[in-house]
Amino acid sequence: MPIVVNTNSAATQASFNLGRANDALRKSLGRLSSGQRITSPADDAGGLAVAYKLASKTNRTEAVIQNAQNALSYLQVQDSSLQMVGKILDRVAELRAMAQDVTKNTGDIENYSKEFIELQSQLQQIKNETFNGISLFGAGQTAATTTDPTLTLDVGNTDVLENHQAVAAGAGRQFAKWGRTLYTHPGGQMNDGSISLNVANLEYVLEVGQLDNRYDSTWDTGADGNVASGINLGNVTGSATDNTAETNGNTAGGLTAAGFVSSILGVSMGQLTNAIEKLADVRAENGAEQNRIMQVTDLLRTNMTNLEAAHGRIMDADIALESTRFARYNVLVQAGAAMTAQANQLTNVALALLA
Repeated sequence: MPIVVNTNSAATQASFNLGRANDALRKSLGRLSSGQRITSPADDAGGLAVAYKLASKTNRTEAVIQNAQNALSYLQVQDSSLQMVGKILDRVAELRAMAQDVTKNTGDIENYSKEFIELQSQLQQIKNETFNGISLFGAGQTAATTTDPTLTLDVGNTDVLENHQAVAAGAGRQFAKWGRTLYTHPGGQMNDGSISLNVANLEYVLEVGQLDNRYDSTWDTGADGNVASGINLGNVTGSATDNTAETNGNTAGGLTAAGFVSSILGVSMGQLTNAIEKLADVRAENGAEQNRIMQVTDLLRTNMTNLEAAHGRIMDADIALESTRFARYNVLVQAGAAMTAQANQLTNVALALLA
């Protein structure tokens, strides 16, 4: 090979190898410092795209888990209120049993009725309970519309956030079951997975129907001969004809000024046990929904763990392997720098010949 001055191909090759080793060293250093195998799209474009979608689904899954936990809290608060309703109904039934004792006089029955009125007031208060401003119970909702402050019932919409089941056809009837939809899949579609959270209508649960007028003739002295009907213990209402002024100017009697049944004997034991049975059904459904939410949460957590593992296999750097590569690239950079310096001295031979 001729000895030349203008061209030093050995130095150029050594410099190229040094630059390539230095780039590899910098990339390895970036992986070790970040812990990620892919630090830029150029490292693995396809892998980065897959990892991005997995990370997005993981974040959505975490959000759905939080929603499910909030829904579980909603049902737990609802059940605590239903539990109190059950205690009140048990006490009312106990009062009703004691009031029908043949040894009790009118004054005794009146004293029982005083507590009965107070318990009705407490039932009305429970009916209006909310969770973060959201009604726990669907009291007052009709089959056509809802007065809920945040959700609107739209029966014609297949993706509606609510569903209902009317007690019976006809205006003025309340529905026994009303629900809010909890989406349980990160896809956010009802068909992917959802749970209908029961919003029990306490007016349906506490409805006792028609009052017994044998114990108080003032419950209805109207010309139609009917007695007040459609009565419920949480928010007393009557039929359109029997709870309003009639032809003789009278209204349905037996109700206090606050709208509560005034006498404990006005409600039969059968009506009370029927209300207790309806409440038991509502609590059973509440418990079933709580169990399902817990199962959904476990499934979502398992899926989230697997998604994180899949994301890690793509994005995370193998520290042991990368440390070995870093050591190799570090040696190559040092060797390349030394050889580049040596190659730059090769032209000195030509200069020596000219001396």
